Amino acid sequence: MTDPLMRPSRLVHLQGDEVFSFGATVADFWRWALGDLRMNTIRGFLAEFFVAQAVGATAPHRVEWAPFDVESGEGIRLEVKATGYLQSWSQPRPSRPVYSFAAAYAASMWDEALGENVEVDPASRVDAWVFALQTCRDHAAYQPLDLEQWEFRVVPHRQLIASGQKSARLSFFDRLGVEPVAFGRLADAVRTAHAENERLSRSGTQP
Repeated sequence: MTDPLMRPSRLVHLQGDEVFSFGATVADFWRWALGDLRMNTIRGFLAEFFVAQAVGATAPHRVEWAPFDVESGEGIRLEVKATGYLQSWSQPRPSRPVYSFAAAYAASMWDEALGENVEVDPASRVDAWVFALQTCRDHAAYQPLDLEQWEFRVVPHRQLIASGQKSARLSFFDRLGVEPVAFGRLADAVRTAHAENERLSRSGTQP
């Protein structure tokens, strides 16, 4: 049977030394596009990478259109959000960290096999959310690669949507009783959140 979809060819994993026709390398492009890890978009990518490493994700790269950001080696589906006090531009004072998570209530998700969005129960879309915070407040000390400057808050998906909120500051997690954890404890926090999400699913009750 002929596949009706136009599917992309197999991805070739680049090493960085591949050369464009005009002479620059892929590594040159990476340095140009991703050279400032403080930028908000790139900080989000970096947080996803940290989470993927912590939970033993087996996917070789991030997928822009995937229905969730990271899947752990144990099959736990995670969404990842990142923020911080400092930006890649001049600022009169540190920013107030805030996260947006309206996607928690999405009633559809991408199905790669069908090549289209399909309806889903919002409560079952993912298992947990990881909220990453770059904690440095001094530009001179900012080190994006230093995991001592990062902390993570993990919330079961069903607990998040039960809150009814679509964005939050750090006080929101205090009200939920969600404590920040360091990178070394992130995998355990994800497992705990997943177990709680499963409990809420079985009970059919609000947290």
